[in-house]
Amino acid sequence: MFTSVDDVRARLAGAGYLASPAVATAVFLADRLGKPLLVEGPAGVGKTELAKAVAQVAGARLVRLQCYEGIDESRALYEWNHAKQLLRISAGRDETWDETRTDIFGEEFLLPRPLLTAIRGDDPKVLLIDETDKADVEVEGLLLEVLGDFQVTVPELGTITATRRPFAVLTSNATRELSEALRRRCLFLHIGFPDAELERRIVRLKVPEIDAALAESVVRVVGALRAMDLRKAPSVAETVDWARTLLALGAGTLDESVVRDSLGVVLKHQDDVLKAAAKLDLDAL
Repeated sequence: MFTSVDDVRARLAGAGYLASPAVATAVFLADRLGKPLLVEGPAGVGKTELAKAVAQVAGARLVRLQCYEGIDESRALYEWNHAKQLLRISAGRDETWDETRTDIFGEEFLLPRPLLTAIRGDDPKVLLIDETDKADVEVEGLLLEVLGDFQVTVPELGTITATRRPFAVLTSNATRELSEALRRRCLFLHIGFPDAELERRIVRLKVPEIDAALAESVVRVVGALRAMDLRKAPSVAETVDWARTLLALGAGTLDESVVRDSLGVVLKHQDDVLKAAAKLDLDAL
């Protein structure tokens, strides 16, 4: 999909994603080597958006598996359309079981879920396995086969192997440690909070109506908030939301009144809001 690291940065920027050199290099290598990309980092720094941007610039279909506690094979891989199978069995009452069994375990009755969908067909796809760390450890066994050989075994149909490998992105907020076997199959990328210059560029890109001085003030205050011992530091997404909030409020500058009234946009816990209100010194920034 990409000819060079610079090509990655330029094309992602065209899709509204400003990638650092480390991010662009990881995407280029994942594409060139045909390996899944495991992206870790705090929530809201652009892990999911990276997969979406890659799909957009590649003209690929985004196939997303949203992980959660309790997700199982039927939600991740495939399941059979039991209602349709029962109707078929009822319609063929005069048939032998062997005749019916051959029919009801065919493609017509198969319901592919994201992992199977991603490896079937010849069209380009980006497989996003989002918040992998929220899934149970058992789900990683499914991922090992899919991400190792890009194939899926359906006992009734056999092994289905990808004719065109998807570009695979796994995201993790590191709420639990992923297995070494899964990590071994992936290239690794950590996305942290951007430096001030990059975050200013992101704010100006996402909120083009904001002037340079206000954007710089927003980034500077968010940086000060992240330096505090908070339950949840503001993410890049929340920086952008705050910039949009200030425009909606008609604020041309950040003063104590505006900051106090809008802290709930960037901080999501009351004790964080109280701590920031007590410690934040705008005059010193």
